[in-house]
Amino acid sequence: MSKKNADAIISGAGWIGSLAQGIVKGLRGKGISDEEIRKLVSDEVETPIGKIVEVLAETLRKAANVFSVLVDYGRSVADLVADGKYDWKNDDVNDKNFPDFRPRKGTVEVQLIHFNRVISTENVLNELDRQGLKAADLHTLLSLGAKYPDLQREFPIVALGSVWQNRNGGNRRVLCLLRDGSGRSLDLRWGVVDWCGVYRFAAVRK
Repeated sequence: MSKKNADAIISGAGWIGSLAQGIVKGLRGKGISDEEIRKLVSDEVETPIGKIVEVLAETLRKAANVFSVLVDYGRSVADLVADGKYDWKNDDVNDKNFPDFRPRKGTVEVQLIHFNRVISTENVLNELDRQGLKAADLHTLLSLGAKYPDLQREFPIVALGSVWQNRNGGNRRVLCLLRDGSGRSLDLRWGVVDWCGVYRFAAVRK
């Protein structure tokens, strides 16, 4: 074994050891005894390591503004809106205005992109494309809103991937998850605007 490989193993082992120590210290701080901690890696009880991994993974995704959601295009827009339990919703968010039935479903990783500056819709789409991303659509955003209801209380979230224009030739509108006081609202915003720096743009990998 080369010295480089040996150093890498030692370095990796040290990092893993530090992580384990941090977890043990945190559990002790929550009042968990050493005996209970030992059972995590014993055969005495059903080991909850899988659940611990899921919690850690979800925490890391949130820190990186990445959220895992199941998107089912076979479900109606009405059902997805109902899942979100919004305090207020725009009645134009319906199956007639957003017909997108596809007998397909799957889990996707939704990224919330924050530019932290005033930016046009065109520039948002160009920047997403440069990063190998595309704007999330209505089904994806509604699935996100239902699974993570508190996100929109932190910041408004936009999906530029689904656009509706009424038959009277009105403005092109896109879906937004917004905060309404202490509540949550589902609304439509003009799709061709300059967005202020507070908005997050829902995106998925191409």
